[in-house]
Amino acid sequence: MNSLAALTIILVVFAVGDMLAVRTKSIISMLFFASAFFIVAFWLGLPPTIFGDSTLLAIGQVLITMLLVHMGTMLNIRQLKEQWKTVIVAVLAIIGVAVGILVLGSPIVGIETALVSAPPVSGGVIAGIQMAEAATALGREDLAVLASLLVVVQGFVGYPLASLFLKKEAVRIQGQYRAGALSQKVDADPTQEKEKKSLFPKLPAAYESANYFLAKTALVALLATFVSGVINESVGFRLMDANIMALLLGIIFSEIGFLEKEILIKSNSFGISMAALTSVILSTLSAATPDVLRSLLLSILIALAFGTVGILLFSFIASKIFKMSIWMAFGIGISALFGFPGTFIVSQEVADSVGQDLEERNAILDHILPKMLVSGFVTVSIGSVVLAGIAASFLSAL
Repeated sequence: MNSLAALTIILVVFAVGDMLAVRTKSIISMLFFASAFFIVAFWLGLPPTIFGDSTLLAIGQVLITMLLVHMGTMLNIRQLKEQWKTVIVAVLAIIGVAVGILVLGSPIVGIETALVSAPPVSGGVIAGIQMAEAATALGREDLAVLASLLVVVQGFVGYPLASLFLKKEAVRIQGQYRAGALSQKVDADPTQEKEKKSLFPKLPAAYESANYFLAKTALVALLATFVSGVINESVGFRLMDANIMALLLGIIFSEIGFLEKEILIKSNSFGISMAALTSVILSTLSAATPDVLRSLLLSILIALAFGTVGILLFSFIASKIFKMSIWMAFGIGISALFGFPGTFIVSQEVADSVGQDLEERNAILDHILPKMLVSGFVTVSIGSVVLAGIAASFLSAL
Protein backbone atom coordinates (compact mmCIF):
# COMPACT_ATOMS: atom_id res chain seq x y z
CA MET A 1 0.00 0.00 0.00
CA ASN A 2 0.92 3.63 -0.29
CA SER A 3 2.66 4.53 2.99
CA LEU A 4 0.50 7.55 3.77
CA ALA A 5 -2.71 5.68 2.94
CA ALA A 6 -1.67 2.78 5.19
CA LEU A 7 -0.74 5.16 8.02
CA THR A 8 -4.02 7.05 7.69
CA ILE A 9 -6.15 3.90 7.86
CA ILE A 10 -4.32 2.67 10.96
CA LEU A 11 -4.53 6.00 12.80
CA VAL A 12 -8.23 6.41 11.98
CA VAL A 13 -8.95 2.93 13.37
CA PHE A 14 -6.95 3.77 16.52
CA ALA A 15 -8.82 7.08 16.93
CA VAL A 16 -12.24 5.42 16.60
CA GLY A 17 -11.10 2.78 19.09
CA ASP A 18 -10.11 5.48 21.58
CA MET A 19 -13.53 7.11 21.23
CA LEU A 20 -15.26 3.78 21.74
CA ALA A 21 -13.16 3.11 24.85
CA VAL A 22 -14.23 6.44 26.34
CA ARG A 23 -17.85 5.83 25.41
CA THR A 24 -17.92 2.35 27.00
CA LYS A 25 -15.71 3.35 29.97
CA SER A 26 -12.96 1.01 28.71
CA ILE A 27 -15.22 -2.07 28.69
CA ILE A 28 -14.37 -2.22 24.99
CA SER A 29 -10.74 -1.16 24.72
CA MET A 30 -9.11 0.49 21.75
CA LEU A 31 -6.90 -2.57 21.39
CA PHE A 32 -9.89 -4.91 21.23
CA PHE A 33 -11.69 -2.79 18.65
CA ALA A 34 -8.59 -2.39 16.48
CA SER A 35 -7.82 -6.10 16.68
CA ALA A 36 -11.35 -7.10 15.70
CA PHE A 37 -11.33 -4.58 12.87
CA PHE A 38 -8.05 -5.71 11.36
CA ILE A 39 -8.79 -9.43 11.72
CA VAL A 40 -12.01 -9.00 9.74
CA ALA A 41 -10.34 -6.58 7.32
CA PHE A 42 -7.57 -9.07 6.59
CA TRP A 43 -10.20 -11.74 5.88
CA LEU A 44 -11.90 -9.34 3.46
CA GLY A 45 -8.72 -8.61 1.55
CA LEU A 46 -6.89 -5.80 3.34
CA PRO A 47 -3.19 -6.19 2.45
CA PRO A 48 -1.45 -7.98 5.36
CA THR A 49 1.54 -5.68 4.79
CA ILE A 50 -0.38 -2.58 5.92
CA PHE A 51 1.59 -2.14 9.15
CA GLY A 52 4.91 -2.58 7.40
CA ASP A 53 3.83 -0.28 4.57
CA SER A 54 2.91 2.44 7.08
CA THR A 55 6.50 2.25 8.50
CA LEU A 56 4.93 2.13 12.01
CA LEU A 57 6.03 -1.50 12.36
CA ALA A 58 9.71 -0.72 11.91
CA ILE A 59 9.47 2.31 14.19
CA GLY A 60 7.72 0.30 16.90
CA GLN A 61 10.30 -2.47 16.83
CA VAL A 62 13.09 0.08 17.36
CA LEU A 63 11.23 2.03 20.04
CA ILE A 64 10.31 -0.87 22.35
CA THR A 65 13.49 -0.53 24.41
CA MET A 66 13.10 3.25 24.61
CA LEU A 67 9.49 2.86 25.77
CA LEU A 68 10.65 0.57 28.56
CA VAL A 69 13.17 3.19 29.63
CA HIS A 70 10.27 5.67 29.67
CA MET A 71 8.21 3.27 31.80
CA GLY A 72 11.10 3.06 34.25
CA THR A 73 11.02 6.84 34.67
CA MET A 74 7.34 6.63 35.65
CA LEU A 75 8.11 4.57 38.73
CA ASN A 76 7.43 6.38 41.97
CA ILE A 77 9.86 4.80 44.47
CA ARG A 78 8.34 6.63 47.44
CA GLN A 79 4.84 5.35 46.67
CA LEU A 80 6.12 1.79 46.25
CA LYS A 81 7.75 2.00 49.68
CA GLU A 82 4.54 3.26 51.26
CA GLN A 83 2.47 0.58 49.51
CA TRP A 84 4.91 -2.27 50.10
CA LYS A 85 2.14 -4.73 50.95
CA THR A 86 0.41 -3.90 47.68
CA VAL A 87 3.67 -4.44 45.80
CA ILE A 88 4.16 -7.90 47.34
CA VAL A 89 0.55 -8.93 46.67
CA ALA A 90 0.93 -7.81 43.04
CA VAL A 91 4.18 -9.76 42.66
CA LEU A 92 2.54 -12.85 44.14
CA ALA A 93 -0.31 -12.43 41.64
CA ILE A 94 2.22 -12.57 38.78
CA ILE A 95 3.71 -15.71 40.31
CA GLY A 96 0.18 -17.07 40.52
CA VAL A 97 -0.32 -16.53 36.79
CA ALA A 98 2.92 -18.36 36.03
CA VAL A 99 2.07 -21.26 38.35
CA GLY A 100 -1.51 -21.53 37.11
CA ILE A 101 -0.62 -21.60 33.42
CA LEU A 102 2.72 -23.42 33.51
CA VAL A 103 1.81 -26.03 36.14
CA LEU A 104 -1.90 -26.58 35.51
CA GLY A 105 -2.22 -25.50 31.89
CA SER A 106 0.93 -26.88 30.25
CA PRO A 107 -0.12 -30.56 30.54
CA ILE A 108 -3.16 -29.67 28.42
CA VAL A 109 -1.79 -27.17 25.88
CA GLY A 110 1.95 -27.93 25.95
CA ILE A 111 4.91 -26.16 27.49
CA GLU A 112 5.58 -23.86 24.49
CA THR A 113 2.00 -22.57 24.48
CA ALA A 114 2.07 -22.13 28.26
CA LEU A 115 5.36 -20.19 28.15
CA VAL A 116 4.01 -17.88 25.45
CA SER A 117 0.69 -17.38 27.29
CA ALA A 118 1.77 -16.54 30.84
CA PRO A 119 3.42 -13.11 30.28
CA PRO A 120 0.61 -11.58 28.17
CA VAL A 121 -2.00 -12.75 30.69
CA SER A 122 0.00 -11.11 33.49
CA GLY A 123 0.66 -7.89 31.63
CA GLY A 124 0.06 -5.75 28.59
CA VAL A 125 1.26 -4.89 25.14
CA ILE A 126 5.00 -5.05 25.74
CA ALA A 127 4.85 -8.51 27.33
CA GLY A 128 2.74 -9.64 24.39
CA ILE A 129 5.25 -8.25 21.91
CA GLN A 130 8.15 -9.95 23.69
CA MET A 131 6.46 -13.34 23.52
CA ALA A 132 5.22 -12.82 19.95
CA GLU A 133 8.80 -12.10 18.87
CA ALA A 134 10.08 -15.15 20.76
CA ALA A 135 7.42 -17.34 19.12
CA THR A 136 8.19 -15.94 15.67
CA ALA A 137 11.88 -16.69 16.18
CA LEU A 138 10.89 -20.34 16.68
CA GLY A 139 8.81 -20.29 13.53
CA ARG A 140 5.55 -20.55 15.50
CA GLU A 141 3.35 -17.88 13.92
CA ASP A 142 0.32 -19.45 15.60
CA LEU A 143 1.81 -18.79 19.04
CA ALA A 144 2.67 -15.21 18.02
CA VAL A 145 -1.01 -14.71 17.20
CA LEU A 146 -1.92 -16.29 20.54
CA ALA A 147 0.23 -13.77 22.43
CA SER A 148 -1.46 -10.90 20.59
CA LEU A 149 -4.98 -12.20 21.17
CA LEU A 150 -4.40 -12.75 24.89
CA VAL A 151 -3.39 -9.09 25.26
CA VAL A 152 -6.59 -8.14 23.47
CA VAL A 153 -9.15 -10.29 25.33
CA GLN A 154 -7.81 -10.43 28.90
CA GLY A 155 -9.62 -7.23 29.86
CA PHE A 156 -12.98 -8.92 29.29
CA VAL A 157 -12.12 -11.17 32.23
CA GLY A 158 -10.27 -8.58 34.31
CA TYR A 159 -12.70 -5.63 34.27
CA PRO A 160 -15.85 -7.45 35.49
CA LEU A 161 -13.92 -9.31 38.21
CA ALA A 162 -12.15 -6.14 39.38
CA SER A 163 -15.46 -4.29 39.54
CA LEU A 164 -17.02 -7.14 41.56
CA PHE A 165 -14.15 -7.37 44.05
CA LEU A 166 -13.76 -3.63 44.51
CA LYS A 167 -17.48 -3.14 45.07
CA LYS A 168 -17.29 -5.69 47.88
CA GLU A 169 -14.33 -3.78 49.31
CA ALA A 170 -16.11 -0.44 48.86
CA VAL A 171 -19.12 -1.66 50.84
CA ARG A 172 -16.78 -2.79 53.62
CA ILE A 173 -15.06 0.62 53.67
CA GLN A 174 -18.44 2.35 53.59
CA GLY A 175 -19.46 0.44 56.70
CA GLN A 176 -16.28 1.43 58.52
CA TYR A 177 -16.72 5.05 57.47
CA ARG A 178 -20.30 5.20 58.75
CA ALA A 179 -19.25 3.57 62.02
CA GLY A 180 -16.51 6.16 62.45
CA ALA A 181 -13.86 3.44 62.48
CA LEU A 182 -12.09 4.47 59.29
CA SER A 183 -8.72 6.13 59.70
CA GLN A 184 -8.63 9.63 58.34
CA LYS A 185 -5.09 9.19 57.09
CA VAL A 186 -5.13 9.62 53.33
CA ASP A 187 -2.49 7.87 51.25
CA ALA A 188 -0.09 10.13 49.44
CA ASP A 189 -0.99 10.99 45.88
CA PRO A 190 0.77 8.34 43.77
CA THR A 191 1.21 10.78 40.92
CA GLN A 192 3.35 13.11 43.00
CA GLU A 193 6.87 12.71 44.28
CA LYS A 194 9.11 15.03 46.23
CA GLU A 195 11.87 16.78 44.37
CA LYS A 196 15.11 14.83 44.68
CA LYS A 197 18.67 15.99 44.39
CA SER A 198 20.19 15.19 41.01
CA LEU A 199 23.70 13.95 40.33
CA PHE A 200 23.57 15.77 37.00
CA PRO A 201 23.42 19.55 36.50
CA LYS A 202 20.07 20.69 35.15
CA LEU A 203 20.22 22.13 31.65
CA PRO A 204 18.68 25.59 31.14
CA ALA A 205 15.09 25.23 29.96
CA ALA A 206 15.90 26.92 26.64
CA TYR A 207 18.08 23.93 25.68
CA GLU A 208 15.62 21.21 26.71
CA SER A 209 14.25 20.41 23.29
CA ALA A 210 12.29 17.33 22.19
CA ASN A 211 15.44 16.00 20.56
CA TYR A 212 17.34 16.45 23.82
CA PHE A 213 14.87 14.23 25.70
CA LEU A 214 14.80 11.68 22.89
CA ALA A 215 18.60 11.55 22.75
CA LYS A 216 18.89 10.84 26.47
CA THR A 217 16.25 8.11 26.27
CA ALA A 218 18.00 6.51 23.29
CA LEU A 219 21.36 6.61 25.09
CA VAL A 220 19.98 4.71 28.08
CA ALA A 221 18.17 2.25 25.80
CA LEU A 222 21.40 1.63 23.87
CA LEU A 223 23.29 1.16 27.13
CA ALA A 224 20.68 -1.39 28.25
CA THR A 225 21.09 -3.34 25.03
CA PHE A 226 24.89 -3.27 25.36
CA VAL A 227 24.95 -4.27 29.04
CA SER A 228 22.48 -7.14 28.57
CA GLY A 229 24.52 -8.35 25.58
CA VAL A 230 27.74 -8.32 27.61
CA ILE A 231 26.08 -10.21 30.47
CA ASN A 232 24.63 -12.84 28.15
CA GLU A 233 27.92 -13.29 26.28
CA SER A 234 29.87 -13.63 29.52
CA VAL A 235 27.64 -16.41 30.89
CA GLY A 236 27.16 -18.14 27.56
CA PHE A 237 23.34 -18.01 27.52
CA ARG A 238 20.50 -15.48 27.61
CA LEU A 239 20.49 -14.54 31.28
CA MET A 240 19.40 -10.89 31.00
CA ASP A 241 16.72 -9.70 28.59
CA ALA A 242 17.42 -6.27 27.05
CA ASN A 243 13.89 -5.12 27.85
CA ILE A 244 14.27 -5.93 31.54
CA MET A 245 17.60 -4.08 31.59
CA ALA A 246 15.99 -1.07 29.87
CA LEU A 247 13.30 -0.95 32.56
CA LEU A 248 15.88 -1.20 35.35
CA LEU A 249 18.14 1.47 33.85
CA GLY A 250 15.12 3.72 33.30
CA ILE A 251 14.41 3.50 37.03
CA ILE A 252 18.08 4.03 38.01
CA PHE A 253 18.80 6.94 35.67
CA SER A 254 15.53 8.61 36.70
CA GLU A 255 16.41 8.26 40.38
CA ILE A 256 19.87 9.81 39.91
CA GLY A 257 18.47 12.67 37.85
CA PHE A 258 19.76 11.91 34.35
CA LEU A 259 16.30 11.15 32.97
CA GLU A 260 13.23 13.25 33.59
CA LYS A 261 9.97 11.67 34.72
CA GLU A 262 7.76 10.54 31.82
CA ILE A 263 10.49 11.58 29.44
CA LEU A 264 8.82 10.54 26.18
CA ILE A 265 5.82 12.70 27.05
CA LYS A 266 8.19 15.63 27.55
CA SER A 267 9.67 14.88 24.11
CA ASN A 268 6.17 15.11 22.55
CA SER A 269 6.65 11.63 21.06
CA PHE A 270 4.68 9.36 23.36
CA GLY A 271 1.56 9.35 21.17
CA ILE A 272 3.27 8.23 17.97
CA SER A 273 5.43 5.83 19.97
CA MET A 274 2.37 4.07 21.38
CA ALA A 275 0.77 3.95 17.92
CA ALA A 276 3.93 2.29 16.61
CA LEU A 277 4.04 -0.11 19.56
CA THR A 278 0.39 -1.05 19.03
CA SER A 279 1.16 -1.71 15.37
CA VAL A 280 3.80 -4.26 16.39
CA ILE A 281 1.29 -6.31 18.40
CA LEU A 282 -1.46 -6.01 15.77
CA SER A 283 0.81 -6.92 12.85
CA THR A 284 0.79 -10.58 13.90
CA LEU A 285 -2.99 -10.72 13.39
CA SER A 286 -2.53 -10.97 9.62
CA ALA A 287 -1.88 -14.67 10.31
CA ALA A 288 -5.11 -15.03 12.32
CA THR A 289 -7.13 -16.96 9.75
CA PRO A 290 -10.43 -18.55 10.85
CA ASP A 291 -8.70 -21.94 11.10
CA VAL A 292 -5.91 -20.49 13.28
CA LEU A 293 -8.43 -18.78 15.55
CA ARG A 294 -10.40 -21.99 15.97
CA SER A 295 -7.22 -23.88 16.82
CA LEU A 296 -6.23 -21.26 19.42
CA LEU A 297 -9.60 -20.95 21.17
CA LEU A 298 -8.91 -23.73 23.68
CA SER A 299 -5.45 -22.32 24.48
CA ILE A 300 -6.93 -18.84 25.07
CA LEU A 301 -9.63 -20.16 27.38
CA ILE A 302 -7.22 -22.35 29.35
CA ALA A 303 -4.64 -19.57 29.72
CA LEU A 304 -7.23 -17.08 30.99
CA ALA A 305 -8.94 -19.61 33.25
CA PHE A 306 -5.82 -21.03 34.89
CA GLY A 307 -4.12 -17.65 34.99
CA THR A 308 -7.10 -16.16 36.82
CA VAL A 309 -7.25 -19.11 39.22
CA GLY A 310 -3.55 -18.62 39.97
CA ILE A 311 -4.07 -14.91 40.64
CA LEU A 312 -6.95 -15.52 43.02
CA LEU A 313 -5.20 -18.35 44.85
CA PHE A 314 -1.99 -16.43 45.47
CA SER A 315 -3.89 -13.22 46.29
CA PHE A 316 -5.92 -15.15 48.86
CA ILE A 317 -2.72 -16.48 50.45
CA ALA A 318 -1.27 -12.96 50.50
CA SER A 319 -4.41 -11.58 52.17
CA LYS A 320 -3.96 -14.05 55.01
CA ILE A 321 -0.24 -13.35 55.39
CA PHE A 322 -0.65 -9.55 55.50
CA LYS A 323 -4.07 -9.56 57.21
CA MET A 324 -5.52 -7.65 54.25
CA SER A 325 -9.13 -7.68 53.12
CA ILE A 326 -9.59 -10.59 50.73
CA TRP A 327 -11.56 -8.38 48.33
CA MET A 328 -8.81 -5.77 48.21
CA ALA A 329 -6.20 -8.49 47.65
CA PHE A 330 -8.28 -9.92 44.80
CA GLY A 331 -8.62 -6.45 43.26
CA ILE A 332 -4.88 -5.87 43.48
CA GLY A 333 -4.08 -9.22 41.91
CA ILE A 334 -6.62 -9.06 39.09
CA SER A 335 -5.22 -5.68 37.97
CA ALA A 336 -2.66 -7.77 36.05
CA LEU A 337 -5.38 -8.39 33.47
CA PHE A 338 -5.76 -4.74 32.46
CA GLY A 339 -3.43 -2.26 34.25
CA PHE A 340 -3.58 1.52 33.91
CA PRO A 341 -5.81 3.38 32.97
CA GLY A 342 -8.27 0.63 33.82
CA THR A 343 -7.16 0.64 37.45
CA PHE A 344 -8.09 4.31 37.72
CA ILE A 345 -11.37 3.99 35.81
CA VAL A 346 -12.69 0.98 37.75
CA SER A 347 -11.75 2.54 41.11
CA GLN A 348 -13.54 5.77 40.19
CA GLU A 349 -16.66 3.95 38.96
CA VAL A 350 -16.86 1.78 42.09
CA ALA A 351 -16.51 4.77 44.42
CA ASP A 352 -19.20 6.67 42.50
CA SER A 353 -21.63 3.73 42.50
CA VAL A 354 -21.25 2.74 46.18
CA GLY A 355 -20.69 6.09 47.91
CA GLN A 356 -23.89 7.88 48.84
CA ASP A 357 -22.34 11.33 49.06
CA LEU A 358 -19.08 13.11 48.23
CA GLU A 359 -17.49 12.31 51.60
CA GLU A 360 -18.21 8.58 51.29
CA ARG A 361 -17.01 8.47 47.70
CA ASN A 362 -13.76 10.20 48.66
CA ALA A 363 -13.24 7.86 51.63
CA ILE A 364 -13.65 4.82 49.37
CA LEU A 365 -11.45 6.28 46.65
CA ASP A 366 -8.72 7.27 49.11
CA HIS A 367 -8.57 3.66 50.26
CA ILE A 368 -8.63 1.73 46.96
CA LEU A 369 -7.19 4.06 44.32
CA PRO A 370 -3.54 4.29 45.50
CA LYS A 371 -3.40 0.49 45.87
CA MET A 372 -4.89 -0.11 42.43
CA LEU A 373 -2.57 2.39 40.72
CA VAL A 374 0.50 0.83 42.31
CA SER A 375 -0.66 -2.74 41.63
CA GLY A 376 -1.38 -1.99 37.98
CA PHE A 377 2.09 -0.58 37.50
CA VAL A 378 3.82 -3.44 39.33
CA THR A 379 1.96 -6.18 37.42
CA VAL A 380 1.73 -4.78 33.90
CA SER A 381 4.77 -2.51 33.71
CA ILE A 382 7.30 -4.47 35.76
CA GLY A 383 6.23 -8.01 36.61
CA SER A 384 5.01 -9.02 33.17
CA VAL A 385 8.15 -7.65 31.49
CA VAL A 386 10.38 -9.62 33.85
CA LEU A 387 8.27 -12.76 33.39
CA ALA A 388 8.36 -12.31 29.60
CA GLY A 389 12.15 -12.05 29.65
CA ILE A 390 12.42 -15.27 31.67
CA ALA A 391 9.82 -17.10 29.57
CA ALA A 392 11.45 -16.02 26.30
CA SER A 393 14.78 -17.38 27.53
CA PHE A 394 13.23 -20.75 28.37
CA LEU A 395 11.34 -20.79 25.07
CA SER A 396 14.49 -20.20 23.03
CA ALA A 397 16.24 -23.02 24.94
CA LEU A 398 13.58 -25.61 24.06
